[in-house]
Amino acid sequence: MFRTAFAAAALVGCLIVGSGQTALAQDYQLNVNTALTQQDPIYKGLEQFRDKVKERTEGKVEIRIFPSSQLGKDEDVLEQARAGANVAVLVDPGRLAVFVNDIGVLGGPYLASGFDQYRKITTSDLFAGWAEELNSKAGLKILSFNWWQGQRNLVTQNAVSKPADLAGVRMRTPGAPVWIETIKAMGATPTPMGWTEVYPALQQNAIDAAEAQDTAVHGAKLYEVAKHLTKTGHIGLLTGLVTSGQWFDSLPDDLKTIVSEEALAAGDAASKGTEEAIAKVDAEMQEAGMSIDEIDVTPFKEATAGVYETLGYADLKTKVDAVLAGN
Repeated sequence: MFRTAFAAAALVGCLIVGSGQTALAQDYQLNVNTALTQQDPIYKGLEQFRDKVKERTEGKVEIRIFPSSQLGKDEDVLEQARAGANVAVLVDPGRLAVFVNDIGVLGGPYLASGFDQYRKITTSDLFAGWAEELNSKAGLKILSFNWWQGQRNLVTQNAVSKPADLAGVRMRTPGAPVWIETIKAMGATPTPMGWTEVYPALQQNAIDAAEAQDTAVHGAKLYEVAKHLTKTGHIGLLTGLVTSGQWFDSLPDDLKTIVSEEALAAGDAASKGTEEAIAKVDAEMQEAGMSIDEIDVTPFKEATAGVYETLGYADLKTKVDAVLAGN
């Protein structure tokens, strides 16, 4: 574990040294970390981001992509960004809530339905205020927050149809409070750990279950070590491309505009790719022996309704509902 962390830190350090953040002509480099694999539609969106930024800046801004958390855990990369490193990471709202609590509401259970609704929230004035606060308080700049990874579903060894079926089930979850409280309300025992640790943990029975979007389940080959994917859709995973405010401020205004515009365009393209990929990956996982189970999610909606109150998000939920209603 120590050697892995040291290697990741050393790699980031080397990238910073060679970043060209001084005003040399060639001249700005951004190293993007994602936990996802190269097969994921989100990765394809990052490739579009890289290529379009290179084209429009005439090579002045170079984007480098590091899949499978090669630069370290999301939290570690965020800390590097806060320190001014030329890094970015695709990150969920829960991990940003430690800096700006309000952002965490986006990871709440059954908040909205589908990409269009989540995108409406993250392109609203309400969200813009949160983004400004994140930049001023934590030194983190959101380039775009429209990278749709799909509804998250349960990955288990046994069939699940109601919260009682999850009693005593150790389920991997990200470490953010909104995720932990949601999984707890659904009936399972939340067990925080990094995404890349999930496959061996399931294989070795260190955990009993996980929850994730279908494309990530497929990319991590969890169908090899778990028997059921249950379509609870309990959290819609919209992620954001977040970088160092210091690095972003070092760009000339014209390059800032290009990077921001292409981050938004690439997020939309990746999100479309995700929606198109879900049926395909589900079919492939079924062929590999995993059962894809559709259920009535009403019991889970009812069980998780109190999460917003528990986390102090009740008023925020009302504001988000107003955005979705167009008020």
